[in-house]
Amino acid sequence: MTFRREGLLIRIFFATDIHGSEICYKKFLNAPKYYKVDVLILGGDITGKFVVPLVRDGQIFKCRFMGEEWTLKSEEELKSLEQRIRDTGGYYFHVDKDGKKEYEENPEKLKEIFEQLMIQRVRDWVNMAEERLKELKVKVYVTGGNDDSYSVDKILRSSRTIIDPDGEVVELGDDVEMISLSQVNMTPWKCPRDVPDEELGEKISELASKARDIHKTIFNFHAPPYGSGLDVAPKLDASVTPPKVVTTQAGEVVLENVGSKSVREAIEGHQPMLGLHGHVHESRGVAKIGKTLCINPGSEYSEGLLRGVIVTLDKGKVKSYQFTSG
Repeated sequence: MTFRREGLLIRIFFATDIHGSEICYKKFLNAPKYYKVDVLILGGDITGKFVVPLVRDGQIFKCRFMGEEWTLKSEEELKSLEQRIRDTGGYYFHVDKDGKKEYEENPEKLKEIFEQLMIQRVRDWVNMAEERLKELKVKVYVTGGNDDSYSVDKILRSSRTIIDPDGEVVELGDDVEMISLSQVNMTPWKCPRDVPDEELGEKISELASKARDIHKTIFNFHAPPYGSGLDVAPKLDASVTPPKVVTTQAGEVVLENVGSKSVREAIEGHQPMLGLHGHVHESRGVAKIGKTLCINPGSEYSEGLLRGVIVTLDKGKVKSYQFTSG
């Protein structure tokens, strides 16, 4: 299905790395009405990173959240904190003191409930998209990212509204195609979709060979290109678990490029119209690699702030782009 009508431009809203934040996801779904766009793209790392046990103690609940101890003495306080946890990308569940002890003694059980809560939120998000976008002439593309379990793919692909384009070439309209990849080059965290950079390059080559006109193609790759300025992050010492940030003797954080060399080489070699990237939250910006415009909108999901970019396409070229924040 195409989105362009004669005489109209294709307007894309792209965001990424919302990591389970409910408020950011709702803002993403509001983009068609607010920004008057035709296409929504969520570029990966859609699931959260932590779970908070809310421990029942008589008539009150206790928990540790954001480095603080919380005591919730009313239903109103409990509901307010539950919403805050959802908005910052976390999950929660209710448990008594005996149950809390059981989870502390058996971390695998906590991992199981985390997986269940994560899957349920993705299902809820799919349902929300189907409800809110059903009357709009807009398509929404959502892929996983390296932090996301592959278990979310089946849920995304069951949707009547959301399209998961990971590992595929899809047509946006006006002869513009998009290639998407959720994997990234290896990180110290050894995430579910971390792969050797050479393997990433092979996947890109295979997909690029299927594009009709590579110069009218969008590379929707979660991994940013190496050395582009869209991939600058704190250097991590992977010799310890968990990895820790490397600092100088003066206490300054050491920065390094962490993007994919294969993505960089593919952009240099193929010169697609546009590169949409994420993964590195703090590297919001644009870069030109040859004739290709590459964009990372960045992420501040934990603050409930949705970083995004509106890209306008006209006749197979990028006409304009505008960063958004709100």
